[in-house]
Amino acid sequence: MPRKPRVEYAGAIYHVMSRGNHQEAIFRDGRDGEIFLDTLGEACGRTGWRIHAFVLMGNHYHLLLETPEANLVAGMKWLQGTYTQRFNGRHKLWGHLLQGRYKALLVDGSGGDYFLTVSNYIHLNPARTKGFDAAKERLSDFAWSSFPLYGRPTKRPEWLCVDRTLGCLGLEDSAYGRRRFREYMNKRALEVSESDRPMEYGPGWAHIRRGWCFGTEAFRRDMLERMDELSGKRESFSGAEVKLHDERQAEAFVQQGLRVLGLREAELVRLPKGADDKVLLAWLIRRHTAVSNVWIAERLRMGRADCLSRYPKRIDETTDEALLEKRERLRAITRLRD
Repeated sequence: MPRKPRVEYAGAIYHVMSRGNHQEAIFRDGRDGEIFLDTLGEACGRTGWRIHAFVLMGNHYHLLLETPEANLVAGMKWLQGTYTQRFNGRHKLWGHLLQGRYKALLVDGSGGDYFLTVSNYIHLNPARTKGFDAAKERLSDFAWSSFPLYGRPTKRPEWLCVDRTLGCLGLEDSAYGRRRFREYMNKRALEVSESDRPMEYGPGWAHIRRGWCFGTEAFRRDMLERMDELSGKRESFSGAEVKLHDERQAEAFVQQGLRVLGLREAELVRLPKGADDKVLLAWLIRRHTAVSNVWIAERLRMGRADCLSRYPKRIDETTDEALLEKRERLRAITRLRD
């Protein structure tokens, strides 16, 4: 039976979860966690995603993710593929790291109750593990979660958004609001750890674990209508609708890059396929967008797409002073760190 297409639309909210292949660890140590969060930050820069909550749990992870553009599929493909490459490269492994298809539960964000329930579910994951003693431990002691960052505004990455979760409780991102949120969550953690069924604790938790949609009946009907519209129309997920954000973003980088390098559009045709300036533009686009190699090769007149992957590495590893100077000028466009 073919898989149903993902429901994607601007402003959608998802609870995303993925496990390690054969339940194996996808975070072997703290460095793996750092690499995943760095990769997640890059994915947010490429897609515009907003992360409201996350937790990394050894052999799986959870995200409460909002997509201002309809680009969950493209972004998740890049995120999981890139992290797998980095994990395998670090541990000298190969093959699949993650198990099957990631779960993406559609979340109703209109009223706040469903959104807050999912946020709590994610933040309380450590409290549901064996050995957690809420009388002696605090959720903030668990480093691989967004919960400690809620209380440390100077440590938060730009892509982590706390206002919506706090707002569901009538709180603001202030010293008072952060303290009240911490007290609320620590109380919930104690309740979960003392529960006979911590995995099913709280209204709606069983539905979060097993459902495809979490919200009001009206929200569910809306999602079913969207799914019906997409049924049998897989191209709506792989064609122009999904790729619109990425291609628009990539084109903006092309235009900015041309100006920085002092090139005219016509020179893209005249220059050799592997010319330094073309390679620099390809590096810029590959680093900061999720468009395909085919798009880059065609747009920059660089020949075969399967030859493109070696070019960005050439820029990353260059010692040529002229290329380094141009690379730094292009980096100034994005204001992103390596």
